[in-house]
Amino acid sequence: MSLRCRTFLIADDGTLYRLANAKFDRMLRDPASYPLPALAGQRVRMANIFVEVVDRVPVCVVRSTFAMLTIDDDGRIDSSKFTQQQFALAETALARVLTVSESNDGVIDATARFVAQGGSWAPSHSLARAIEDAALGRLRCRCL
Repeated sequence: MSLRCRTFLIADDGTLYRLANAKFDRMLRDPASYPLPALAGQRVRMANIFVEVVDRVPVCVVRSTFAMLTIDDDGRIDSSKFTQQQFALAETALARVLTVSESNDGVIDATARFVAQGGSWAPSHSLARAIEDAALGRLRCRCL
């Protein structure tokens, strides 16, 4: 048994694309060299689905996370915005566990919360089912 992460992008028109994790990593490091012309000018939904794999066959979804990607008119991912949103998401999660400090006037800085919210989304039931089916190999989708 092992765990694998499957990454999917959902275009504005609802098309589901599978994106290799290695390619996504390269896109984050060097966006100009790895454009996505099919998604140019869109704010794309992304799903990371962690699946349990037995004998190289995915058997169940263990965890799902959802994020947003901004892609410019040339098809390049805005990696700095994505990174900022991911750090804000981590900061928000840690703030629930750690003591949140308040300023002297009782105001809490919620900047990270707003940045994190702008980089996340929740799928509808039918879209969640389609993503799960694709992650488990029951639904074929295009690869980027």
